[in-house]
Amino acid sequence: MSLVNIGELRAFSAVAEELHFGRAAERLHVAQPALSRTIGQLERKLGSRLFERNTRSVKLTSSGRALVEPARDVFTALRRAEAAVLAAEDGEAGLVRIAFAGVSTNRLIAQLARTVRLRAPGIELELSSQNFARPAMRRLANGDTDIALGRWDIIPSTIMTRVVMPDSLVIAVADTHPLARSEKISIAQLSGESFITLPAHEGAVLPDRMRRLAQASGFVAEVVQVAPDTHTALALVGAQVGCHLTLASVARNVMDPNVAFVPVTDPAPSVDMRAAWRRDDTNPALHAVLAKCLEYES
Repeated sequence: MSLVNIGELRAFSAVAEELHFGRAAERLHVAQPALSRTIGQLERKLGSRLFERNTRSVKLTSSGRALVEPARDVFTALRRAEAAVLAAEDGEAGLVRIAFAGVSTNRLIAQLARTVRLRAPGIELELSSQNFARPAMRRLANGDTDIALGRWDIIPSTIMTRVVMPDSLVIAVADTHPLARSEKISIAQLSGESFITLPAHEGAVLPDRMRRLAQASGFVAEVVQVAPDTHTALALVGAQVGCHLTLASVARNVMDPNVAFVPVTDPAPSVDMRAAWRRDDTNPALHAVLAKCLEYES
């Protein structure tokens, strides 16, 4: 089998997306007969028909559907290669991959994307959302992302971090709860309440803070439900299943008339949002983002 070239894959992708040879030809700025010849050449190389076509319609065959995703992967790899070359020059262009976790990061990510577009429009951000911060740190340590945003009590020695968003603890309670209108609350006031928590996996900050605060207040929190993520936890709070220790940044990002958020007065270890990156990462675009863009604006 002869090697497939980029022009053939580009022609295939255009037809696969348009499902119309005329529109695909216009999009590629080529004549329709030339496009048909390119597709025919690709089909001969692959030994399989990629499209079922007649005078009225164009449809992908099973072979064509199987080629769609690999073709996209090729273009993504090319884009990354081009971005890497540009980034090597001065850091004003390139690709920076960011893994972030949880509802609390939504506003920061939106602000970051806007700032990059304004201050460094040549830098492309590739965003990846995780449910929790620990997987984001693993991706960073493994080289699968360039920046991780999250909260961690333990930071590997190969990783650098800095605070990009100060944060604090709040208690989420149902809007009908007697404490829902309080200006602030101490954890001791919640002794005897039912609690909803996130999974207490290794490195989970909020379950750790809940355990510590309850212990310091002389009780063990009665956990009636473990929620898989923050959105689910808050839905359970709104349904009056229990209360939930969360973050002030979550309260700013969530609008739920059935849930009230009350600041916690008890002292606790930091829950500030941090940006983390590999200590030995020399990607100029990464450092341009860190220098210009990860600046929290309250």
